[in-house]
Amino acid sequence: MTLKKDDNTRRTAAQHTLSEHLRLTAAGRVDEWLKLFAPDAVLEFPYAPAGVPQRVTGRDALFAHMSNFPKTFDVEFVDLVFHETVDPNLVIAEFRSTGTALPTGKPYEQTCISVVRTNDDALITHYLDYWNPLVAIEALTPHDVQSNPDDHSVTFGS
Repeated sequence: MTLKKDDNTRRTAAQHTLSEHLRLTAAGRVDEWLKLFAPDAVLEFPYAPAGVPQRVTGRDALFAHMSNFPKTFDVEFVDLVFHETVDPNLVIAEFRSTGTALPTGKPYEQTCISVVRTNDDALITHYLDYWNPLVAIEALTPHDVQSNPDDHSVTFGS
């Protein structure tokens, strides 16, 4: 017999899942990170630059997309703030990443807002990730390369 979880329990579980997402991403533990997602989960990046897909669907695609992140960025996520929602399976959070772009050694300081839907098992079904691609592009552009204002591509992700 399955018991229906109350709203507070579901909200707490959904927020915990997002916290774990940040912890495992920062630790580069992609295999464990993947277990936080439903099999057909969607990860969306509305502001993704050229070279980064705007939508990634399913665990295999999620793994392929995130497998290079630990080789690209050494970050921690700080200042996590959750915003109360009516839907206990919907998490809206603000946080910052602080760290380094590994290929260049440049600082990577990013502010993010994430809108995350989970199912009743607290697995992520949809993750909408708002981050500034210009910050990533700058961090990944080597010091000796002149920035090209017309080239907004970046070399991470699948």
